[in-house]
Amino acid sequence: MEERDDYKFLKIKDAISAINQKVNLIGVVLEFGFPKTTRGTDCFCSLKIVDESYPKPGIPVNFFMAQMENLPSVGSPGDIIQLSRVVMKTHNDGVYALFNKKFSSFALYEGKNGEDFLPYQCSLFRPRDHDSKFIEGLRKWLVDFHVDEGVSTFSFLREMKEGQHANLSCKILHVCEIAKNEWMVLVWDGTDSPPISINTNPEHKMNEQLPLQLEPSPPLPRDLLCTFPTVGTILRVIIDKVNQKHVLHLLKTGEWVKFISILCEVRAGLWCGVLTPFTKLRYLSNEDHFVLACQRSYNERLSLKLGRIPYWCFPWCSPITEVDYDDMPFVTLMDVLTYSEATARFKCIIRVVAAFPWRAEDFSHHGTYRIRLTIEDPTARIHAFIYAEDGEKFFDGKQSIDVLTRKRDKLLGVAASNDGKSSVMIKFNRELISESAVSTKWVKMDLAGKPSRKYVNVE
Repeated sequence: MEERDDYKFLKIKDAISAINQKVNLIGVVLEFGFPKTTRGTDCFCSLKIVDESYPKPGIPVNFFMAQMENLPSVGSPGDIIQLSRVVMKTHNDGVYALFNKKFSSFALYEGKNGEDFLPYQCSLFRPRDHDSKFIEGLRKWLVDFHVDEGVSTFSFLREMKEGQHANLSCKILHVCEIAKNEWMVLVWDGTDSPPISINTNPEHKMNEQLPLQLEPSPPLPRDLLCTFPTVGTILRVIIDKVNQKHVLHLLKTGEWVKFISILCEVRAGLWCGVLTPFTKLRYLSNEDHFVLACQRSYNERLSLKLGRIPYWCFPWCSPITEVDYDDMPFVTLMDVLTYSEATARFKCIIRVVAAFPWRAEDFSHHGTYRIRLTIEDPTARIHAFIYAEDGEKFFDGKQSIDVLTRKRDKLLGVAASNDGKSSVMIKFNRELISESAVSTKWVKMDLAGKPSRKYVNVE
């Protein structure tokens, strides 16, 4: 790449000193934002590029075009972009390149796996004989190039906060269409999302209760669930019709990506991510230090002697009283959902977030207990049914309405009002988890409406 200056290309480290000058650049696309319209008549998008002279942090390139389809559409993270006559500018002590639609041009090429030197997209650009040597040089450099920003620029799923934007680095597990013009991406980093407050009316009818998942029915097929990790939260990321055509082709199952400025929301008591006009995507190699650390942490959690315990209720954080099956390791609800046998016993640490029916006087019919609990852990939310003799064991025999009401409130962490009655609106807080984990009981569990039954240890 030594001949670059002779060919009127500037290395990025030299270009950042050429303020207000027109320069020619060639670099690797490290991150990219979604196209959007400006307050005027133009359309806008921004890329960040690097080269061997400036691998960190790279420089932004801002594009303005009259039409959305004329903006660069990056085929894959790590592709190469050639820029002609872009203007170097400064903003807030930072330097960026400005693409002017009147005289600038660009060409996009495949990255390190490319086999030819023809651009797959270009604007006002004519390929030249010497372009190939610069592209080939960058492809060779990319083979051993890894972005190392340090963990301080990333957030784990366990650090999400409702209503705030975060930089999340995740592995893409699945991409699916959940409604017309609405898609969902399932991502994972091996950590557990934090338990959140849930406001709900406990007296809702059965079809108005908390949903088990954000995607509409039917739920994801079991064969697909069996391919997912059984430890760690699987976050649903919503892609609306505005962004889908710009991002869907970039989200490949099994790849790691960094979502920059993704909005963290809570819907129906479940965490989800939302791509906004300000969200950007960045490529992460499978050999990235962060990726390798996530995988090591996941393997360590799988091998714990205590079993698969959520981050937020390890024994030294929340007291857990066990009365049965001390020799059985803990598993997650995802383990239960993906277990190969129709009937088995499991021991899980969960929290109860809903009960149906709500009124204690309706718990039994002609002396037979019939209750449906909604339970969750960081990996899944499911229904657990308490029926007949299991109900008697769960509630320590036949109980009065007052006793059942108190047990129900303690199970769900419901605070009593000043008159001694339960509040109509339930709010489940992080602090109530240890109160819900009072004793070990066994209840029958329905797996997503299937006729087969399994057993789970409810605490």
